[in-house]
Amino acid sequence: MKGFHNKDSSSIDTREGTIKEVYSRIKDHGHARVSHAYMKNVQNQLRLVFWETTAGCNLECIHCRRLDVSTQLAKDDMTTEESYEFIDALAETAKPILVLSGGEPLFRPDIFDIAKYAVKKGLTIALATNGTLVDETLAKKIVDSGVSRVSISLDGADPETHDNFRKLKGSFERAIEGFNHLKNLGMSMQINCTIAKHNSHQLQDLYNLALKLGAEAIHIFMLVPVGCGVEIADDQMLEPERYEYILNQFYDLSREAKIQTKATCSPHYFRIMRQRAKEEGITITPKTHGMAAMTKGCLAGTGVCFVSHKGEVFPCGYLPVTAGNIKKQPFKEIWKYSPVFMKLREPDLLGGKCGECEYKRVCEGCRARAFYETGDYMAEEPYCIYKPKMMSKA
Repeated sequence: MKGFHNKDSSSIDTREGTIKEVYSRIKDHGHARVSHAYMKNVQNQLRLVFWETTAGCNLECIHCRRLDVSTQLAKDDMTTEESYEFIDALAETAKPILVLSGGEPLFRPDIFDIAKYAVKKGLTIALATNGTLVDETLAKKIVDSGVSRVSISLDGADPETHDNFRKLKGSFERAIEGFNHLKNLGMSMQINCTIAKHNSHQLQDLYNLALKLGAEAIHIFMLVPVGCGVEIADDQMLEPERYEYILNQFYDLSREAKIQTKATCSPHYFRIMRQRAKEEGITITPKTHGMAAMTKGCLAGTGVCFVSHKGEVFPCGYLPVTAGNIKKQPFKEIWKYSPVFMKLREPDLLGGKCGECEYKRVCEGCRARAFYETGDYMAEEPYCIYKPKMMSKA
């Protein structure tokens, strides 16, 4: 069904366009079915691709998923020509939002040519940067390249918390400066925050900082124990109860509707959202819950994928299970037919309590955390305290 039609609305297209484009058409709609159809994504349309343009980075953040981060461009980064071929393949497959990430994407001298080429091919481009390299000149280049939104990561609400985690004194102030340079040129700005033990008490302050800076969105990422995250898991991973508390706090902040909010790598937020809405007697629609009404928990391999700087394709940046390599087979073929992706698209194959849970189709649990704990990416989410009704009855 391409659109939804009833006596209170005209036919609304819920299949074509990015989530932002579809949301702009249905944001004032009070019917749950409109956003629910988009959220279900029964055809597994590719909506978001994270591309690690380089492993090179100027920082050595202790929570980075990479173990082999380099202070130089990696020799096995895709060349400019290979990058163009990849973009061609993406455009032939779908029209997803392409997030240029790293490492630090601004390490690549051809990153602006890549962005311009992708825009020319009809893709929406976002840039994920630590912000420390963005001066006035670089900010203008980013804007001129056609990038639609820039996300800058802050891992603390103050310099001390952020800089300690980033291992670079002054990185907080430089990130803020980079944010302001871009904001002053009219760029749509987003704040990303990885929430762990060192900053979980600062969620309210991080939210207030995003408002103060004039960000359009704040996305929180719950730490996933993969790559460098494995090394700090014992020290930094939140206990499941604390995790649940933080996601409830974030839901309360989202209800202020002052800024776009999104919980990423936090699939049970979408179970909590439905529990809280039910308690409040509210039906979840774009009008009541914004873009959160249009998405769900773990999207790995169903609407999202990650492409490494070497061309490897993964369900997400935190699940190290290879679905293929674009240097060896067509991207479209990988997306449609990879056994890894096909398995992830079957919620009924989920194990443990995730398989029994009544919220599994809106949550699915974090497949990367399941893999970390058990070696099985279809096992139950280890950081969820919810007990499914079916198990309670048993």
